[in-house]
Amino acid sequence: MAFCSALAIASLAACGGEALAPLPGQPVAGVTASASPSSSPSAPPLSASPSPSASPSPKARRTRTSRPPQPKTSSPKPTDSTGNCLGAVRYDLNLQDTELALVRSMCFHLGGTLRLQGIGPGLVTATPESLVSQFYEAGVVDIRFVRPGTVTVTIPQDTQTYTITVVVIT
Repeated sequence: MAFCSALAIASLAACGGEALAPLPGQPVAGVTASASPSSSPSAPPLSASPSPSASPSPKARRTRTSRPPQPKTSSPKPTDSTGNCLGAVRYDLNLQDTELALVRSMCFHLGGTLRLQGIGPGLVTATPESLVSQFYEAGVVDIRFVRPGTVTVTIPQDTQTYTITVVVIT
């Protein structure tokens, strides 16, 4: 009998504008009957809703989870004073904007490429040639390091010739 009165109350609540489908684990508003063992097995037990004054404040309901800091990404740079090498990356060096006297040495992992932009054909040399694969197109020289060792790259600019020593590791 208690179950039948709960259904009657729930059907009346539908006409009153209140929501009928509570969230899982939330009690149905306005129902005070409880399920007994003689009720049908598919009917969940019903309980009364808490009073409006007992609901938690909006501040109490908010929870924040802390996120781990994101790693900072940066563009590849020549080796620093600690001797770290660049990976197997392409490093662009614009010869019009770079003071070549400051670039004395670099370090790449095998497969890295030094791209020199803004130079004519046949001007850049990389020795020994057996350690590199060199390609020129439209004012750009790509020097790909294909074997480990030390490569000397010479770049003529204006009246001077600059030398960059490149160490290639596996």
